[in-house]
Amino acid sequence: MKMNKKNFTSGVIAGARCDPEKKQALFFDAKTPGLGLRVTNAGAKSYIFETRLHGKTLRITIGDTFTWTIKKAQEEATRLKMMVDQGTDPRQVEAEQEAAKVSELAAMVAQRARETMTVGMAWHEYVSAMKPAWGALHLHDHTRAMQAGGERRTRSHKLTEPGTLTSLATVRLVDLTTELMAAWAKVEGSKRPARARNARTLLSTFLNWCVAHPIYKTIVTDNAAQHKEVKKHLGVPKKKNDAIQREQLPAWFAAVKQIGNPVISAYLQAMLLTGARPNELITVRWADVDFQWNSMTIKDKVEGLRVIPLTPYVAHLLAGLPRRNEWVFSSPTAASGHLVEPRIAHDKACAVAGLAVTLHGLRRSFASLCEWIEVPVGIAAQIQGHKPQGVREQHYIRRPLDLLRMWHVKIEAWILEQAGIEFVPAEKPGVLRVVES
Repeated sequence: MKMNKKNFTSGVIAGARCDPEKKQALFFDAKTPGLGLRVTNAGAKSYIFETRLHGKTLRITIGDTFTWTIKKAQEEATRLKMMVDQGTDPRQVEAEQEAAKVSELAAMVAQRARETMTVGMAWHEYVSAMKPAWGALHLHDHTRAMQAGGERRTRSHKLTEPGTLTSLATVRLVDLTTELMAAWAKVEGSKRPARARNARTLLSTFLNWCVAHPIYKTIVTDNAAQHKEVKKHLGVPKKKNDAIQREQLPAWFAAVKQIGNPVISAYLQAMLLTGARPNELITVRWADVDFQWNSMTIKDKVEGLRVIPLTPYVAHLLAGLPRRNEWVFSSPTAASGHLVEPRIAHDKACAVAGLAVTLHGLRRSFASLCEWIEVPVGIAAQIQGHKPQGVREQHYIRRPLDLLRMWHVKIEAWILEQAGIEFVPAEKPGVLRVVES
């Protein structure tokens, strides 16, 4: 290759030009092997180093002529030439040096995190990262588990109590050992075992997240919340079989309908009449409710979304709710804009009715009450969002919404009849008449 060689001087560098018809021009220093000057047709000038290595052309940019003096560029070209003469590719050396710097920086960051990162700090980052994928109730559980407490409640003069995991918030992540977790479980398990078991599950999932984190994995190498020494202090949860029996429906409906908050009252009744999971129903938007075609789209933890029938009485309940925002079951005091903790009101209503039923017990009640009118198992399961069971259900049965609606309307009518509620639907939701016997 013919090279345009000149002794590089300030005048030569300043006078170097590129042919307007070409993209760039190359000039080489007669004194320093491999040192070149690249000039673009836009007038930009930079020093380069060019030679051959392993039979191929090697070109490296040194830097622009404003930053590099001729002398410094010659010294750099000489250094690069010595490396090439020894069979070393300067680009590979630079890449290795850069990787070493990145590794050293990562080690410094990891060491700093190891020395200063607390459980509470990492927990906040974890919740922020996972928040988009969580439902409102699941997020609420995480917030409550780590809350400091001492804040005034919205509807009472009582103060919030510290969360079950609050005592661990200031502990360094590296110090979260099995022994420390066992001591925590012994204290919390004696005071509130059910909450403590739930908190241990939340913490265990959090620690698994830390194990996979690019920085925290060097701190958390073992899931301390999983050890049997921790679990034994929390006891074994009793299997819940709570469900509303047929003869208990009048008392339950009477108590729930007396709840002062009409949104919570409607939510609880809709829970029983749809068999939905608590978090699925609480996050229904007005855009998800179709009064014209009597359907409702809800989030499904199995399929992502599922469409269920909008039965007449549930349509009546929803049509009567205030439209404060996008949420059907809205709350002007909640940061999310929708209900977050309807359990408290439900527990009070159940106490009035002389019952002990959880929110999930309402879902269990729907499934159990369906047995009275011999609803096909697959129908009730599809309305509730259970996974199809058996080859036939999984691969062959495809039920249209109209078929689900036919049975769902029968289910609702039977439950209302047993509750002593005579319901006469009007032509349009919201213009309905409810007569209680």
